[in-house]
Amino acid sequence: MIELRPLQQFLAVAELLHFGRAAERLHMSQPPLTQAVRKLEAQLGVQLFERSSRSVRLTAAGAALQVAAAKLLAEAAALPAEVRAVADGVAGRLRLAFVSTVGFGGLPLWLRTFREACPQVALALREATLDVQLDEFAAGGIDAGFVIHTPGQAPGGFERLSIGVEPLVLALPSSDEPPSDAQCLAAPLVIFPREVAPSLYDAILAHHGSAGVAQEAIQMQTIVNLVSAAIGVAWVPASLQGLQRAGVVYRAMPGAPEVETSLVWRADAPPVVARFVEHVARHA
Repeated sequence: MIELRPLQQFLAVAELLHFGRAAERLHMSQPPLTQAVRKLEAQLGVQLFERSSRSVRLTAAGAALQVAAAKLLAEAAALPAEVRAVADGVAGRLRLAFVSTVGFGGLPLWLRTFREACPQVALALREATLDVQLDEFAAGGIDAGFVIHTPGQAPGGFERLSIGVEPLVLALPSSDEPPSDAQCLAAPLVIFPREVAPSLYDAILAHHGSAGVAQEAIQMQTIVNLVSAAIGVAWVPASLQGLQRAGVVYRAMPGAPEVETSLVWRADAPPVVARFVEHVARHA
């Protein structure tokens, strides 16, 4: 194992091609420097310099070591700052999961501004529903995730930042004669599977009545597309009204259930998570 100090001494001689001046730069006398270089040559089993009474020149091996040593010493010098950056949460890797509805809200802006604020953080993004996220948390596959649930019913065992609460609106097929509210509530549902968001699923079924479920689908985009085919009606977050689809209209309904979006993470998450949470809290 080669230590850094002999490489620093070698590099000074390689740059100046003069043992005396190199010793002055290193604030040491020449004999110990000469001895250190010879010891390094013995350790490597190569000759690094061609010496004469009038000149010092690098050998081919010495020239190769000069490039490698300069790179290694630069990396060693940068290492403390890199480690501190990771400890401060401004560098490293953030594995972030999110439900699709957040993509229609503030997520794109939060990600862009976080990249600008912390360019040394590598973001690994994954779209995933609550059930998938819980499995990934258990397996150590993600660091934080955006989830949806009824207000106050976030999954237990996590730290949490509430992003906001919004009403659900009803997506229904467009028609020449809009149906009444009662007719809307009597229409069959297009809804996500219960495991995707249990509390929200139960709240929707409790509010909608006994019309039954016509079709289940995971992605909100797919649900809205099924509504456009007149398979049923669907309750979606109000922010999803930005998803325009031919044949679909959105209607605010009295007494509609509400949905809360939360950012969740484990208490032992890496420092970069705290940095991201702070950023989202400031911008949400």
